[in-house]
Amino acid sequence: MPIYTIETTYHLPVYRQRTYNADSIADACRKAIEDDGWDDAKEDVDTSGETYVSGIWQGADAAYSGPAILIPSQFAETVERKAGHFEILLGLLKLLLADVQAARPSSQEWIARATWAVARGEAIIAGARDPDAPVEGDRP
Repeated sequence: MPIYTIETTYHLPVYRQRTYNADSIADACRKAIEDDGWDDAKEDVDTSGETYVSGIWQGADAAYSGPAILIPSQFAETVERKAGHFEILLGLLKLLLADVQAARPSSQEWIARATWAVARGEAIIAGARDPDAPVEGDRP
């Protein structure tokens, strides 16, 4: 039976509460973001993020000592999956909108990619693995 080293991670929110003199809410927010002092920071263990897989290696205690293995999509951090998928959806939307604005039908390839993108979005929401990417020539 194969042995794997799996690295898991979660984000621990660290916060601070400070008062700022500012001309507006936006100015106060900018000052807070630009403030580098964190000596009074507190950890919020009650609202830590999801646990996700951040690394996989073949073998015992093999972290960072060999080539990393591709992490199955359903075990990756959900917010990163969503961010990456947003870029895909935006690109498809722009292409399909260009077809609508030009009063031309969308290609079957782009329709197949859009169908896959919807299925991938649903998989991300469900915490499931990504569907297989469409193969050239696939029809929706």
